[in-house]
Amino acid sequence: MERATTRPDASPSRLIAVTIAGVALIGLGVLLGWVILMRGEEPFAIDVWWNDLLVEWWVPAIGGFSRVMNWLGGGWFGVLAVPILGAIALVLLRRPWSAAYFLAAEIVSVAIVQVLKHLFGRVRPEEILVLSDVGSYPSGHVANAATIAAVAVVLFPRLWVVVVGAGWVVMMAFSRTYLHAHWVSDTIGGALVGAGAALVVAAAFWSQISRERADAAQRRIPVE
Repeated sequence: MERATTRPDASPSRLIAVTIAGVALIGLGVLLGWVILMRGEEPFAIDVWWNDLLVEWWVPAIGGFSRVMNWLGGGWFGVLAVPILGAIALVLLRRPWSAAYFLAAEIVSVAIVQVLKHLFGRVRPEEILVLSDVGSYPSGHVANAATIAAVAVVLFPRLWVVVVGAGWVVMMAFSRTYLHAHWVSDTIGGALVGAGAALVVAAAFWSQISRERADAAQRRIPVE
């Protein structure tokens, strides 16, 4: 018996929806940054409240966890090692276009974040506990986490991937504010930009990664 066929999900309507969603998320991130810029150096009330709360609520174990997240989400490991290792894993899974998509999404995400950081030039909280680059908005660590999570959902559309990805983004956002490296609004902006970049780039690779998803599913279907 022949294997059951699995058709790639590359319909124009799905492609348009992904593109619009990605552009909208990036647009919201830029809009939030513009509002922050117009307010000058004054953070939002929720930014001040959360930052002050964490100043009082310091637990060494959570601080250690946050420093681990700081290393995982940025620097050479988060920016270079994770994308390269992820791309290698996808190639080994016989999904080279997905690997190219992952690398492209990471590059675009980092580029947008750096442009916005220099454009808005927001000052970080005074209580910051780690060394960080210029510009508080948006959070590069959270943007990177959101990009990885969104790429994972695009490539492996499963509920558990969505849950794990969302948890990863939330943990990264919490750790950045726990170390006072960012305001809460910085992490929201990072999540918007990171996820948006992943979706916009996905649109450019949509037919190829849809075909690879279908091929991967085909290989899992047993011969009757």
